[in-house]
Amino acid sequence: MAERVQTMSTSEHTTWQPYAALVSGVLAVSTAAIFIRLAQSVGVPSLVLAAARLCVAAVVLTPLVFSRHRHELRAVRLGDLAWALVSGGVLSLHFATWITSLEYTAVVNSVVLVTTNPLWVALLSPLVLNERLGRWAVIGLMLAFGGGVLVGLSGEVGTPPTRHDPLLGNGLALVGAVMAAIYFIIGRRLRARLSVIVYIWLVYSAAAVILVGVVAAAGLPVAGLPGEAYVWMLMMGLVPQLIGHSSFNYALGFLPAAYVSLVVFGEPIGSGLLAIVILDEWPVALQLIGSVLILLGIGLATREQRTDKLEPIDDVPGLMD
Repeated sequence: MAERVQTMSTSEHTTWQPYAALVSGVLAVSTAAIFIRLAQSVGVPSLVLAAARLCVAAVVLTPLVFSRHRHELRAVRLGDLAWALVSGGVLSLHFATWITSLEYTAVVNSVVLVTTNPLWVALLSPLVLNERLGRWAVIGLMLAFGGGVLVGLSGEVGTPPTRHDPLLGNGLALVGAVMAAIYFIIGRRLRARLSVIVYIWLVYSAAAVILVGVVAAAGLPVAGLPGEAYVWMLMMGLVPQLIGHSSFNYALGFLPAAYVSLVVFGEPIGSGLLAIVILDEWPVALQLIGSVLILLGIGLATREQRTDKLEPIDDVPGLMD
């Protein structure tokens, strides 16, 4: 899943590097579903994959945080730390549900549906952030809803490793999207006071600890898996989680958030193409039409939010009560 934050600065003479970062970011995050499917195909439980992805990311970030951000880490307020932990809990649910969805439904279905998190942000913002739902947001939501119906009706799931159950898989992907939306709503305000490195380290670490606890409590196998399983788990943490997210955050230092957020919508396209090449999973017409409607709806629903001013989390009704 890519972190959407407000642009810190925009250079009038932007060089090619931010655009290259966007391309590499889209390619990186597009591999997530493929690595997950490859790991599931050799018997790795989905919850183990979710825990491994976040553990790898947290471990890699730890030396950077303690070497360069130790002072900021010590200065984190107790209230901010509490909400970072809540955000981590929500993120753990996001990865647990979305990764599990790939056991039952097509890569295109899963990735497109989990990418609807901006729509859920738009729906929840009037309730949680006291933000008005504009005309374009309503139109976008209607288009995306229609696209979701088409994707759900397609019934095509390729060759999922567990069983053919698109209703369950699509439903889990939607739950993952809602969890991602809550994660972004919390982060949208909390990031006004924390640097991105400190914030994501706190969140990733909290999510990793939660998922490791769940894996241990459930007695899921971690040792004795095929060697390639550990390769796919390592790649999940390094490529889509660290390279993908870092590339987008780098680009946000030079390009408008509106531009970056639109480019991020290329993830379902990239994942779909990789699924064709690697998994021989070809989408059908209903999936393609529905996916286009969903992505178009996301673009319309979020166009009024991309220039919103960041506010401290204390000013958000319902979040600090």
